[in-house]
Amino acid sequence: MWLVLAFASAILLGFYDVSKKKALTENMVIPVLFWNTFFSSLIFFPFVILSKFGIISASSVFYVYDYGWAEHAYIFAKSVLVLSSWLFAYWGLKHLPITIVGPINATRPIWVLLGALTFFGEKPSMFQWLGIALAIVSFYMLSNTGKKEGINFKKNKWILFVVVANIIGAFCGLYDKYLLATPENRGISLNVVTLLSWYNIYQLILMSAVMIVSGKTKIKWRWSVLLISVFLSCAELFYFSSLALEGAMISIVSMIRRSSVVVSFLLGAWLFKEKNIKNKFFDLILILVSMVFLCM
Repeated sequence: MWLVLAFASAILLGFYDVSKKKALTENMVIPVLFWNTFFSSLIFFPFVILSKFGIISASSVFYVYDYGWAEHAYIFAKSVLVLSSWLFAYWGLKHLPITIVGPINATRPIWVLLGALTFFGEKPSMFQWLGIALAIVSFYMLSNTGKKEGINFKKNKWILFVVVANIIGAFCGLYDKYLLATPENRGISLNVVTLLSWYNIYQLILMSAVMIVSGKTKIKWRWSVLLISVFLSCAELFYFSSLALEGAMISIVSMIRRSSVVVSFLLGAWLFKEKNIKNKFFDLILILVSMVFLCM
């Protein structure tokens, strides 16, 4: 079941990436990110209120528990990590083709796998090590394809932004596993909806402060701004529910979620009319082959 939830999350993430790219067209990063956190909080905040007044019972899957300061500190730390990753990712995506960013994001399972090996004792097989090697080769090939569009992977700061976002995002994945796993599996067993609700609320508070300090508030409204939050919230619900199930492996879930690149690549190529699609498609195929090996 956790595999099915992970694949559902991956499909929704693909639509989330395309909505994000569309929303960032002719818009600044900070206002788009603020409204993303606002609408996401709006989706989950009612669960907090309804649970507080007993309208949602404790037996419901949407019940939000009353946690202490320690648990909220863990959730707040997640909000800081995710928001940091998003800031780098949004800036990178705004200035780069989605058909470049998507395949780079698809290499994130390498970082997650290495972390899972270190922190959770997950042991990669020979096939998984082969998958890692193929992913590294595909990243090198993608950098050569990028040069044809004037994108130098070594000197382009937006490429660096996307890479940093992926490293932070990989750490977030490991941290998610820690937050949701049972104590027997080296976790603290937080409730899925409680975690989702409060981390979105904390992100809105943090992003509000960022927008006030930056003074960048103007936004050209598009429905894609709202769709970012809708697709992301649903994807995160499936993702967290997957990780909370017994036997779920963060290294595998992370790989499956990166298959979202297929949706974002195909839709991105069609909607944004980007260049060198044939070369990028070959790079993408190599990444997907590496993911097959990683799942074996």
